[in-house]
Amino acid sequence: MLPKPIRLVETPPAPNPRRLRIFLAEKDYRIPSESIDIMADDHRRPEYIAWAGASTVPAVELEDKTVLTETIAIFRYVEALQPEPNLLGRDPLEAAVIEMWNRRIEFGLMQHVAAVVRHTNPRMGVLERGQVAEWGEANRSRVDQALRYLNARLESSSYVAGERFTAADITPHVMIDFMRVARMKVPEELVHLRRWLEEMRARPSASA
Repeated sequence: MLPKPIRLVETPPAPNPRRLRIFLAEKDYRIPSESIDIMADDHRRPEYIAWAGASTVPAVELEDKTVLTETIAIFRYVEALQPEPNLLGRDPLEAAVIEMWNRRIEFGLMQHVAAVVRHTNPRMGVLERGQVAEWGEANRSRVDQALRYLNARLESSSYVAGERFTAADITPHVMIDFMRVARMKVPEELVHLRRWLEEMRARPSASA
């Protein structure tokens, strides 16, 4: 029997913890949680790194004392514990397509939004420890390209990875919402992306 999660450590406003909260809400799966303040460097404290093995959030402790970090790794473990509703693929082909699209979004949208936020917002200096404003501004055009790429995908597909909601929809949903921190918006002409985004924000899990 797989050990159960007994503790979730997160920072609620941050994108990766929100990705996990949406995933858990879709699953109706609950893990006792507590918050740390990454803006106060809580995730870099020696005792936290000794416990989690990395200076990242979210982190999930299992009843056998194993600690899981990395959002998708936690997704996979929770899906093994509670397979339905399926969010990571019903067969190897669908699983591969979901993984493919999630990685495309992580590298094509997520990292560029993060670069804009972390390098252009003075408050984020505590996290970046060496902001380069020019790099942040350079990534705005990359964000725009990623949004247009996603819009083209959603012109022919109801959801990011196919015709049903999956984990591949969670990442772009969270990152587009996070764009507000850098005062970025989805352009009006990206009608397919805006249609999909309205549907994502209407899901009960969006408030997680």
